[in-house]
Amino acid sequence: QVQLVESGGGWVQAGDSLRLSCKATGGTFSGYRMGWFRQAPGKDRDFVAAITWSGGLRYYADSVKGRFTISRDNAQNTVYLQMNSLKPEETAVYYCAATRSHVVGDPKLYAYWGQGTQVSVSS
Repeated sequence: QVQLVESGGGWVQAGDSLRLSCKATGGTFSGYRMGWFRQAPGKDRDFVAAITWSGGLRYYADSVKGRFTISRDNAQNTVYLQMNSLKPEETAVYYCAATRSHVVGDPKLYAYWGQGTQVSVSS
């Protein structure tokens, strides 16, 4: 069974950086677009970034443009999210997910999800 496993979360101070990883196990996500979402307590799950299979197209929420970078290593079945200049309001559980849809911002269109990794940013 295909699974997504996130790692790399933690507790940092405002302005610090973290790199999240998401590894696919039990199969491959060939042809899938991979996305990162985040969800703070009591809030909706929000789109953060996505990347096509080839890595040629990357999509970002306006709030993270210029600070976050999504990348993937298909040989390792792994997707990364480099997060720089983190802000306290970005404290959330971060999830990776996989979709075949060309609409990457809607979480309802993602077929596979990881269990999430907590990112906490203190001021």
